Amino acid sequence: MIAGMWMRSTMAYRASFVMTTFGNFAATSFDFVAIMLMFSRVRALGGYSLPEVAFLYGLSGMAFGLADLAIGSMDRLGRRVRDGTLDTLLVRPVPVLAQVAADRFALRRLGRVVQGSLVLGWSLTRLDIDWTPLKLLLMPVMVLSGFAIFCAVFVAGAAFQFVAQDASEVQNAFTYGGTTLLQYPPTVFAKELVRGVTFVLPLAFVNWLPATYVLGRPYPLDLPEWAAFTPPLVAVGCCALAGLAWRTGLRSYRSTGS
Repeated sequence: MIAGMWMRSTMAYRASFVMTTFGNFAATSFDFVAIMLMFSRVRALGGYSLPEVAFLYGLSGMAFGLADLAIGSMDRLGRRVRDGTLDTLLVRPVPVLAQVAADRFALRRLGRVVQGSLVLGWSLTRLDIDWTPLKLLLMPVMVLSGFAIFCAVFVAGAAFQFVAQDASEVQNAFTYGGTTLLQYPPTVFAKELVRGVTFVLPLAFVNWLPATYVLGRPYPLDLPEWAAFTPPLVAVGCCALAGLAWRTGLRSYRSTGS
């Protein structure tokens, strides 16, 4: 209902909605334009061709775009904690997490989802993939699991704001920064960083691990082939930990006293 209210408010100015959605689409497109400019000077990036990098880019963009659309407003929590307006959400008979996620729901964020899906579609027309039933099944699983993993990162970052109160940029480093990282192949990064986003903050399960199986490429850490099918399990674990962090942070909230 809260999201619907913001959508009706947005649609009251449809020309503005169209322009802001197109602006969101265009702004996110510059990331891929930068990648295309790189490939105007090189034939491969970390051993990956442009269509292969576009495949990674599209998967990351779609998964993050859906999470940003659904729960991207979580970075506003720090402001509510500082000014005490979170109190108004606590007295309503609705889960606080749902209220914060739906606050100022921005339908214009669909631009990122559309842009990512277009790049992914283009890459699939250029890649010569030996499709099997498992690879076909892995495609929607990657997007849905990536969506859940990014949602967990958003929620965990919001939980941290109960303590830090002004940590939206720290949260953005792992959300927006994470999706930028995943747009490039893992072979261009140091193995220490690859290990970190595989075993500590498991963003690699959004696209790197399953995509290497689809593309028929080895993963830099020499993990077994079955690891490409673990993103759903990783997503469930991330969501459980994020939920625990959220409940802990919410219980620690003491308001401003005003």
